[in-house]
Amino acid sequence: MIDGKMRLVAFCHNPKCHHNQALDLEAIKAKLGPDAPAMSDDLIPKLKCARCAGKQVGLTYTPAYDEIKRVDVNAYRKAREGR
Repeated sequence: MIDGKMRLVAFCHNPKCHHNQALDLEAIKAKLGPDAPAMSDDLIPKLKCARCAGKQVGLTYTPAYDEIKRVDVNAYRKAREGR
């Protein structure tokens, strides 16, 4: 997930909390090892909400768009202008 520039956000299912937080993948790697599985079924039992300490936690996996170089979507314009 780190090499793939992914972002992992944990969110609390407690209706009175709804806290969410991006997880530090480097810290997880340091604690669990570089080959540790990072799927929901592997991580959720190890997590609890930082705000309410609840164990009803979910995960969302998304690309870390801020770390990925954006591709110019208007390639036609560039080609037309000779860039």
